[in-house]
Amino acid sequence: MMKTLSSGNCALSVPAKNSYRMVVLGASRVGKSAIVSRFLNGRFEDQYTPTIEDFHRKVYNIHGDMYQLDILDTSGNHPFPAMRRLSILTGDVFILVFSLDSRESFDEAKRLQKQILEVKSCLKNRTKEAAELPMVICGNKSDRGELCRQVPSTEAELLVSGDEHCAYFEVSAKKNTNVDEMFYVLFSMAKLPHEMSPALHRKISVQYGDAFHARPLCARRGKDVDAYGMVSPFARRPSVNSDLKYIKAKVLREGQARERDKCTVQ
Repeated sequence: MMKTLSSGNCALSVPAKNSYRMVVLGASRVGKSAIVSRFLNGRFEDQYTPTIEDFHRKVYNIHGDMYQLDILDTSGNHPFPAMRRLSILTGDVFILVFSLDSRESFDEAKRLQKQILEVKSCLKNRTKEAAELPMVICGNKSDRGELCRQVPSTEAELLVSGDEHCAYFEVSAKKNTNVDEMFYVLFSMAKLPHEMSPALHRKISVQYGDAFHARPLCARRGKDVDAYGMVSPFARRPSVNSDLKYIKAKVLREGQARERDKCTVQ
């Protein structure tokens, strides 16, 4: 199954198996959107604008293979609990953000981590998915210094201890400290190409989308850049109905597979 995206004058076909969703959660005013902005375009916006829910899409050509990363930047207020649960159900990798100068935001990150594990465990019990759940817990605003700190590093690190698919980073979206490293580790835990990290691919704009057409092996040699990333300017969030159908199809598909296995054994 292929997903076809329109980008400029070229059509981009992304295999469904190479399409992923990254969900960013956390309390209000902790810098979720600032981290997403650093990831997408390397910029930091000083002006704060409350997020209701923002959806972004980035597509990659890595060694001739197409990848798609959808990014769901969620609201810190969580006005619709059912929507937050659906976002978790459809997520493949997660970033939980809190502010190092806010004990309340850290407590919220702990609650969100617990909710993610509970919701995804329920889905895994139905689909027999792998137990791995790539997640980064991110303490933002490290640039404010130790005098403003309310969350000790040792306490935050306890949230990821014993889980090789969960990591903790202290970052500064404002100063761009540890942001690239955080994404590198997250993608590595998710077994995604490390070239998806911001610093490891060539960023191109939509008018140069022809670079995303797969090149033959004989043309990929020497010092040619072999990884490209492009932000889709007109990406639209899939509808709630589409997300529900996706979850339903996953459960039914795995259920049918179990029935076939049962019949084979008998």
